[in-house]
Amino acid sequence: MDIGLVGLGKMGGNMRTRLRNGGVTVVGYDRNPEVSDVASLAELVDKLPSPKVVWVMVPAGEITRSTVEELGELLGEGDVIVDGGNSRWTDDEKHAAMMEPKGIGYIDCGVSGGVWGLENGYALMAGGSAEDIAKVQPAFDALRPEGNAGFVHAGRVGAGHFSKMVHNGIEYAMMQAYAEGYELLEKVDMVENVTEVFDSWRQGTVVRSWLLDLLVKALEEDPGLTQIRGYAEDSGEGRWTVEAAIDNAVPMHTIAASLFARFTSRQDESPAMQAVAAMRNQFGGHAVKAAAEAGHDPKDA
Repeated sequence: MDIGLVGLGKMGGNMRTRLRNGGVTVVGYDRNPEVSDVASLAELVDKLPSPKVVWVMVPAGEITRSTVEELGELLGEGDVIVDGGNSRWTDDEKHAAMMEPKGIGYIDCGVSGGVWGLENGYALMAGGSAEDIAKVQPAFDALRPEGNAGFVHAGRVGAGHFSKMVHNGIEYAMMQAYAEGYELLEKVDMVENVTEVFDSWRQGTVVRSWLLDLLVKALEEDPGLTQIRGYAEDSGEGRWTVEAAIDNAVPMHTIAASLFARFTSRQDESPAMQAVAAMRNQFGGHAVKAAAEAGHDPKDA
């Protein structure tokens, strides 16, 4: 199989290597000429046999939209675009509708595996027609992990990224649970080696997972996590998961709480908790700490 791959950053570059290792001929394009195989999208498309398949791995939003629009002018009937980035599923529906009059197929593919995917393979969740999926199947097979799992045709266009969105929402909640357990183990003067406790959970327990493996690795590399600040971004999927839950009246207590915890991580001082402390003082005379006493200089307020 021949495939075009647009976007050769950490993820896309590793995917190009894994595809080639799996026997797929890849023509890669990136704005960075040092990693690109061709000088333009037009040259990439020219080098592909028909039906042409172009896999897009660029940031979600405007960059993806403009890339899809440009490919729509270069590709023709029977060709297929695969969006493997982290686009919102509603964007997939819009992009597919743009391509439909041109006869260009559209697949959205949630890709999970991060920097480890090159070695371990990528979990792939694809949305689109069965006909279009079949045209890309050799690439899916090269990218997926060994074995029978790791790839799913999740449904129509949008289903792939919707599935990946929910996957990431669950990931938020799992990470938050591990993190809260870590904090409690560290806080109480009881457990002598927290890292070894987490390490002991990696075999035979119901909470074992790859995320747990990665947490142990991080603790071994930086005991006490002294080299990292407790600040966590959210990449979008967590918010979209909670929004979809609201739209569909699905209770999502844990995932929503894990998303809000990331917002808390960005505050040097929580205005909400300041208000709680003030109210406790007002109704019950409970002691409050002055900003300087709490480790905050009032001059910084």
